[in-house]
Amino acid sequence: MLLVRLTMLRKLRCSKSQALAVLSTLLFYNALAQDNSPYSRYGLGNQVPTTNVANRGMGGVAAAYNDAYTVNYANPASYAFFSSFQETNSRKLSSGRVAFNIGADLQSRTLTDRDAQSKFSSPNILFSHVMMGVPVRKNWGLAFGLRPLTSINYKIQNTGVMRDPNTNLPIDSFTTVYEGQGGVYLASLGTAVKFKTGKSQYLSLGVNGGYMFGHRDYSTRLSFINDSIRYSSANYENKTSIGGLYFDAGLQYHFKAGEDLYVGLGAYGNWKQKINTSRNFVAETYTYNPNLGNVPIDTAYSSSNIKSNILYPSSITGGFTIQKLPGIDANEAGWIVGADFTYNNWKEFRSEGQIDTAVKSNWQAKVGAEFHPIPKKSYLSRTLYRVGFFTGPDYIYLRQKTLPTLGVSVGVGLPIANYSPQARYQASMVNLSFEFIKRGNNDNILKENLYRLSLGFSLTDLWFIGKTKYFED
Repeated sequence: MLLVRLTMLRKLRCSKSQALAVLSTLLFYNALAQDNSPYSRYGLGNQVPTTNVANRGMGGVAAAYNDAYTVNYANPASYAFFSSFQETNSRKLSSGRVAFNIGADLQSRTLTDRDAQSKFSSPNILFSHVMMGVPVRKNWGLAFGLRPLTSINYKIQNTGVMRDPNTNLPIDSFTTVYEGQGGVYLASLGTAVKFKTGKSQYLSLGVNGGYMFGHRDYSTRLSFINDSIRYSSANYENKTSIGGLYFDAGLQYHFKAGEDLYVGLGAYGNWKQKINTSRNFVAETYTYNPNLGNVPIDTAYSSSNIKSNILYPSSITGGFTIQKLPGIDANEAGWIVGADFTYNNWKEFRSEGQIDTAVKSNWQAKVGAEFHPIPKKSYLSRTLYRVGFFTGPDYIYLRQKTLPTLGVSVGVGLPIANYSPQARYQASMVNLSFEFIKRGNNDNILKENLYRLSLGFSLTDLWFIGKTKYFED
């Protein structure tokens, strides 16, 4: 019993230290983000991928997907499929495979201005997710972790001439800088149970609960340009903190359709939810100091701790997968194909009770596939290959113009060899996905091309091994 506890403690300490080291590094780079997307000024910002790196390689297909190496946090019903082994003639768990997933995104965004015919590119490194999945009992699992939902990062500069409203004569040149930072995160804990409904038929139900938090910081700075007269610059700034409970749920149904052929159906979503906000506003004059930055001079108006809320919209996703298991003895390859359809009801979105005319309900269709080569001794035959495609309008609806989105993805799952006799039950994989996303067309004032390389580590290990032996002593 003592040996088991010491082994578990070493694994927990190792996992925690590795997680904290990698997570702190990713958050540090996230704080130094240099992304610039003017569309993130609207709604809650740019939506980040809602799926694990493995699913992104398949175009984001996740509704009916589950895997022992992957925490599919998009659909909590998948938690019931974590690998576990039950004691003979008992309901106790003899061993279970715990999965730890962590990921980061390296992306480059290119903006094209329709009117000025100019381009701007901005590279960035972003934290993607950190999740842990644990089998509690056979057919019962839980998962917890942290991931971003949206990101806000933009800086827009406009130079013009201010005119007298009566005579229309020019007064002075000015520069206006619109700048914003922030985003929304979700810390979640979820669980799922699985029921056998027939021969080779299983139904799983899952739910996630968590805390949604973040902030939005929008500022507008106005400066006059004059060689002889010195003007003070003006700053109008809104800082909003966001925090509240959030819930979503999902289900999966899997059944055997033929020899080594399985079909999965899945659905997940969330209902409309109220998230609390607190806003500070200030209108002030300032001057720029090269050493101190923007230094306030005088406050014309300020208001703090304005309590309100946002209404986070409902969303529903449904999909299917068809899977052919690889046959080791029969020397056969395996594969998975699937498709998802998502509807986001952004017409429900409210910010401090106000309708946001810059957002609109949207949909997205996704298709993807994963290929398992015939198992052989070569490394490439043990590598997983993925491809996907997705399309649909963005939820941003600026100037009454739909913002079309189109993306393609490819990915691989690279198994990591384990040569440690002390950790002979560990099995790990590196997941890579590359996405090209085209946002907007010639009808929109700005077009975006996004190139995103996602890197995910999936570390798994069997826990509770040997528990039965030591309990019997």
